[in-house]
Amino acid sequence: MAKKSNSNLSELYLEENKDQIYENALAEIQSFELPLGSTLRSVYDDQPNAHQKFMEKLDACIRNHDREIEKMCNFHHQGFVDAITELLKVRADAEKLKVQVTDTNRRLQDAGKEVIAQTEEIIRCRVQQRNITTVVEKLQLCLPVLEMYSKLKEQMSVKRYYSALKTMEQLENLYLPRVSQYRFCQIMIENLPKLREEIKEISMSDLKDFLESIRKHSDRIGETAMKQAQQQKTFSTALQKQNNVNYGRNMHLGRNRILESKNEITLKRTFEDEDEHEEEVLTAQDLVDFSPVYRCLHIYSVLGDGEIFENYYRKQRRKQARLVLQPQSSMHETVEGYRRYFSQIVGFFVVEDHILHVTQGLVTRTYTDELWNMALSKIIAVLRTHSSYCSDPDLVLELKNLIVVFADTLQGYGFPVNRLFDLLFEIRDQYNETLLKKWSGLFRDIFEADNYSPIPVANEEEYRIVISKFPFQDPELDKQSFPKKLPMSQSVPQIYMQVKEFIYASLKFSESLHRSSTEIDDMLRKSTNLLLTRTLSSCLQNLIKKPHIGLTELVQIIINTTHLEQACKYLEDFISNITNISQLTVHTARLYGLSTFKDARHAAEGEIYTKLNQKIDEFIQIADYDWTMSESDGRASGYLMDLINFLRSTFQVFTHLPHNNNDHAAMSGKVAQTACMSACQHLSMSLMQMLLDSELKQISMGAIQQFNLDVIQCELFASSEPVPGFQGDTLQLAFIDLRQLLDLFMVWDWSTYLADYGQATSKYLRVNPSTALTLLEK
Repeated sequence: MAKKSNSNLSELYLEENKDQIYENALAEIQSFELPLGSTLRSVYDDQPNAHQKFMEKLDACIRNHDREIEKMCNFHHQGFVDAITELLKVRADAEKLKVQVTDTNRRLQDAGKEVIAQTEEIIRCRVQQRNITTVVEKLQLCLPVLEMYSKLKEQMSVKRYYSALKTMEQLENLYLPRVSQYRFCQIMIENLPKLREEIKEISMSDLKDFLESIRKHSDRIGETAMKQAQQQKTFSTALQKQNNVNYGRNMHLGRNRILESKNEITLKRTFEDEDEHEEEVLTAQDLVDFSPVYRCLHIYSVLGDGEIFENYYRKQRRKQARLVLQPQSSMHETVEGYRRYFSQIVGFFVVEDHILHVTQGLVTRTYTDELWNMALSKIIAVLRTHSSYCSDPDLVLELKNLIVVFADTLQGYGFPVNRLFDLLFEIRDQYNETLLKKWSGLFRDIFEADNYSPIPVANEEEYRIVISKFPFQDPELDKQSFPKKLPMSQSVPQIYMQVKEFIYASLKFSESLHRSSTEIDDMLRKSTNLLLTRTLSSCLQNLIKKPHIGLTELVQIIINTTHLEQACKYLEDFISNITNISQLTVHTARLYGLSTFKDARHAAEGEIYTKLNQKIDEFIQIADYDWTMSESDGRASGYLMDLINFLRSTFQVFTHLPHNNNDHAAMSGKVAQTACMSACQHLSMSLMQMLLDSELKQISMGAIQQFNLDVIQCELFASSEPVPGFQGDTLQLAFIDLRQLLDLFMVWDWSTYLADYGQATSKYLRVNPSTALTLLEK
């Protein structure tokens, strides 16, 4: 009934005040826990936009409640904060209480430990007192035995194991039988074999320590041995150079003086170093104590186990050899890695050599030779692998020097090292490859920096600076006054100097290889040939093919290669002076620089022809003929006149090619003539193709006349002898096909063409019927 009355009241209120209805509905929703269906229906029944208005009232009500909640929280917040603060104070007091309790417990524990320790100590002392009294009584009976046993222990403590073995023998044979009724004597008797085993174990432990010591010190031993071998070699070399007063007399005067002064300084320093380090020479005995191995060998021999000891020693040393021969993965990166590797190996074999000479039978010559052969094979394989990673010629050279010192050191100890020197010849090839790569970059840099113009010299001093770097001779140029220009560009003397530097660098590797001057001369010439025929040739070919190299630069390259070719004989003299081997020797190799520079010139000439034709094509592409014109302009086309002017200026460049002798004059004339003929033939073919282009469908007679004017200009250019040396009208023949075809159409002389076709005397012999028909159709 209450719900029904409420519903009636809602309907009444709706008529009077809609807002009051929504407020009452919200009040009912908040106050009643009964189902709200009827209340909500009273809001929505027969009311437009009732839902939206109701929701707005509901939102306002929610906001009011939120404000009330916020006020309540603010009111109680301070109390909450105060409670938290009190809890924090309580926690701090609790922590202090915990610390105090812990500290009290610790102090109690410490005090208890001290009491317990003192109690145990008192107990232990009383037990010891009783035991001592008992022992003293018994020792009075057994004192001699105990003294001998004490002596035995003392001998063992001071590592006098051989004397300890003798004492044990006396105990067993003399003292122990007198007091054998006592138990401790039985224990002594039982302990004596154990002591013998202990002595063996201690000796073996000392041996292991010795093996570990020599493993750690092997690099230092090897370093010292290699240093001594190098000093001895330097001293011997200095003495030899001092006695040979004519050493290096065939080399250049300036270099002779430098070398002689260097030799004197080196010899002086060598003697000083020898005097200074004479008392500081260290041996393996100075760096390592070998007594453990002697002692262990003697003890095992006394005990009858000498063979077991020998087998164990050799087995362990073989294992150490394998470890020493195992290189680090980054060994090839620095010379220190190689030096450490070689020092360890030398140290290992120096120790073995010392053991061989100071012991009897522990190490034999057969054993050391077998071990060395195994090591040598491994060393060679390692060096082959790691040296192949080296790309720096300086590092390869330092590696070679280390291998030489390594080989000389071990050779001084009696080990065969011929295979190492054979390996050096393999590394020499790799060294040459790294040099070739390095010099390839140097050559590229020189070519990039060159301006490809003749070298200007303003005075005598500048001229002498240039000819001091490059053997240039030209009597005609010498007669000219300063300033003047040398025909080659700056790259020529630089290339020549770099080739000499390459020879010096290659020579450095050949030193100390125990090879004859003839072999060294042959190696230098072969490596220089590789530099010329492969590296320099490749750089020249790449230079010629570069797109930014123009015709002027190509002409200068031809000039440069000509002078470099002439300088090859001076390079051969340079090598002969270094090695003191005459070029007249039967087995002396020759430098292949002539073919290298000839090939480069031919490539440059071919590139000149190609670039000329490309330039002609560029002019042809801008041709703009009006193929339907009624009559010609009366003058040649502009593009063609520009093309002819370009060709004239281009062929003038060829006058700068060297003409200092008949061969060069003939060469330069041939290049110019070939280029000119190639250009004219290519121009003629391009013009012919323009007429016969399939996309060109119609040609007027006016266009033919205009085209004829252009061909006349081409013929005038050919007849003007742009390049001297052509006989008669040879150059004009390049345009003969075009001329006869145009004459046929200009004169319209078809009757003559048809009547004389196929005859050798035909006026239009060069006109192909299919070409004439194609043009006629257009």
